[in-house]
Amino acid sequence: MARSGSDALLEIGRLLKDTRKGQQLTQEQVADMAGISRPRYREIEAGSSAARTTTLINIGRALGLELMLIPQAMVPAVDALLRPHDDLDDLPAFMARADGDENA
Repeated sequence: MARSGSDALLEIGRLLKDTRKGQQLTQEQVADMAGISRPRYREIEAGSSAARTTTLINIGRALGLELMLIPQAMVPAVDALLRPHDDLDDLPAFMARADGDENA
């Protein structure tokens, strides 16, 4: 099911805000790193204004995020992969670690 434009803007804004707060950054700091004004960043984070792709890329990089486009048909599969797993039996056979050792 496709999301409305306003729902998507709100979801993007919520992700940006949660990430920013998790990194203990202010809106001003993120705006400066992304090369935009604080009022403009505030609008994007609030979901009240759309942003150009290049602006989203710059904001994402300032927050350590990467913008990724995937086919809509793959969204349910990606959502399932990103959902936290409560059942240990449902974990993949191996997982990559930060040190690069895939089979640890």
